[in-house]
Amino acid sequence: MSEEMQSPEPAWRPLSKIQRRVLGVLIEKAKTTPDAYPMSLNGLTTGSNQKSNRDPQLSLESWEIEEAIEQLRDMGAVAEVHGDGRVVKFRHYGKDWLGCDGNELAVMAELLLRGAQTVGELRGRAARMGKIPDMGSLQPILEELQRKKLVIPLTPKGRGQVVTHALFSEKELTEQRNEHGGGRVVEANVEPPDATSIAEPVQRPVNPLPISASPPTTAAPSSSSDSGEIAQLREEVAALKAELERIKKDVEDLWSSMT
Repeated sequence: MSEEMQSPEPAWRPLSKIQRRVLGVLIEKAKTTPDAYPMSLNGLTTGSNQKSNRDPQLSLESWEIEEAIEQLRDMGAVAEVHGDGRVVKFRHYGKDWLGCDGNELAVMAELLLRGAQTVGELRGRAARMGKIPDMGSLQPILEELQRKKLVIPLTPKGRGQVVTHALFSEKELTEQRNEHGGGRVVEANVEPPDATSIAEPVQRPVNPLPISASPPTTAAPSSSSDSGEIAQLREEVAALKAELERIKKDVEDLWSSMT
């Protein structure tokens, strides 16, 4: 039996706001706090309502989380785990349900937890769950997720591009496009994987220079690549500053609640 026949097709579909939050929390905690995973209902409620790394911030009741879990179980995205303890716990099946793993799953978790964001913000945030050290390592991940129709660009490719996940309803996705992209439908513009193969280098004959010939002059290197790298660095710095501001606000909120 071929590998394609053995691998199930992804079963993902649009999710509600609470369903997206629950699935995002399960994927996040599996990667960031594996000792506390699988998660109990209380843990999922706390994780869904936490103030950091969430947008929008929600205040959900445990029964709302439990209802979302049941719906996700019916879809095959979440399962109940029966361990040695008395507390029922839950795990995600994001790898099979979404059809992605590793760094791709980390990117999807961040998008599920915060929605639309620039690729610079996404890189800085998803790095806590996967090995995404720079923008160069994020780009092929985004392109593959766009090929899988899991990520949608809301603005054209380039500096400050905004992307989001595809698990919105049609109405929500239209609202996202109106808010971030002026209502435009932006094409993904990604090439199929087999189109990225590297061509064989052309062998050119080397003609020795005559003795009287002057040495060749070295052309000044193009500044286009340098400017592109500088733009990426600036975007990453801006994303880090925004993240620091959010962390500062979370600390202030925590301090105020303790006093």
